[in-house]
Amino acid sequence: MSQYASSPRSEVPAIRIRLGNDRPINPGGQFVLYWMTACRRGTWNFALQRAVDWARHLGRPLAVAEPLPTGGRWDTGRHRAFVLQGMRDNAQHFAKRNVAYCPLIDRSPGKTLRMLAKSSCLVVSDDFPIPSPADLPSSLAAAWERVDGNGLLPLRAASQAFTTAHAFRRFLQKTLREHLLDVPQADPVGQRFSSLQSEPVGRVSNSSPLDSVHALLDELETRLTNKLEACSTIGGPRAAKAAMRRFLEKRLPLYPEQRNKPEAEVTSGLSPYLHFGHISVHEIFHALARQEGWSPDRLAERPNGRREGWWGMSEPAEAFLDELITWREVGFNMAALRPEDYDRYDSLPDWARKTLAKHARDRREHLYSLEEFEQARTHDPLWNAAQRQLVREGRIHNYLRMLWGKKILQWTASPQGAADVMIELNNRYALDGQDPNSYSGIFWVLGRYDRPWGPERPVFGTVRYMSSQNTARKVAVQSYLERYGE
Repeated sequence: MSQYASSPRSEVPAIRIRLGNDRPINPGGQFVLYWMTACRRGTWNFALQRAVDWARHLGRPLAVAEPLPTGGRWDTGRHRAFVLQGMRDNAQHFAKRNVAYCPLIDRSPGKTLRMLAKSSCLVVSDDFPIPSPADLPSSLAAAWERVDGNGLLPLRAASQAFTTAHAFRRFLQKTLREHLLDVPQADPVGQRFSSLQSEPVGRVSNSSPLDSVHALLDELETRLTNKLEACSTIGGPRAAKAAMRRFLEKRLPLYPEQRNKPEAEVTSGLSPYLHFGHISVHEIFHALARQEGWSPDRLAERPNGRREGWWGMSEPAEAFLDELITWREVGFNMAALRPEDYDRYDSLPDWARKTLAKHARDRREHLYSLEEFEQARTHDPLWNAAQRQLVREGRIHNYLRMLWGKKILQWTASPQGAADVMIELNNRYALDGQDPNSYSGIFWVLGRYDRPWGPERPVFGTVRYMSSQNTARKVAVQSYLERYGE
């Protein structure tokens, strides 16, 4: 929570706000700056709402700076294009609200950031648990607040990293009730800045005008056409809202029975938009609750730790909420409370490391290099199809993504090497790579959030086993193989 002598009245919960440094507010600053890196949207955004509160409190204009992700190990053309498509939407959104929007599309936004920070009253930023090159430095020459808008449960509502989904689900059911009514405003800015002038920001910032964003996006799209970096999924808040409506209106009724069937397109497709902050989990939950005619008084009185029955919603809605909230936010819990090893092999539970170590020297029937995996050159047509989907579309069907990881474990010389291959391929090609939730999926393959399974097998030990043959018997894959064939 802010510890300044004079702070604004704010509906942003105190548990979601923390100081980035101990510098005082600059009363002579020209504007309040929102450094938008994780919640890249103008709606349902606690950090933006907090910046608006400060701007109104200090009587200063609001500036929003959004840097393009560059300089990171896995910042590829497809990720930049996805963000640029969102920048188009954001530029139009903030222009209608008289907010100075600064799209930073140069390769080194640090210089612009330093200029903006020196001229600002204070800086508000997103509080995302995974570091990125766009993060603000601790030496920032301005007062700085960080705001958590990641999930329904505030990151600091938990004091421990949970090791099983069941334990985290029980904690959610005990704790979430008190946070469900803390919702960000649908439109934090509105028209309230009509009397404030944003021209000073333009004189300080050398950010790119909107036509430069359009030009760069057009250049990227042309350059990436028919190349592996190209991806057909369109980014941005408008595309995210369309995906949400499509899922809730058409796909949700089929979700419990058909979500594991590759030939059935009933998954939400929202993961990339959640990762880049083009849509808020609060907005998705609000839309689902409205569609269900739900209110908090339908929550079960006691936590049961089960996937269904606690919310008091329909079976399809509860199945989706378990993915959207339990499985997504358990990853944020791990990344926030174990920042030193959430993405490392040593973070696995003891039983998983022991059984994998016991079988580390087992004979592998097949061994493949990173290059062979990347180019889908294995003996297994179903695995190759899943890898081709990842390369072409930036995603793998949820059920086949589990198989994809299990086979990498089976066909790599060591379990540590398997983790490295999964992280490399996922972060390079998946639109939701480098996300707490995607790290959860990768390390689930190796035993995180799971339990021992018998019988004990070569390579896997008691880590859960999957095979392409069993998968093909459980779900129809012929149309999937045809679609993503060589």
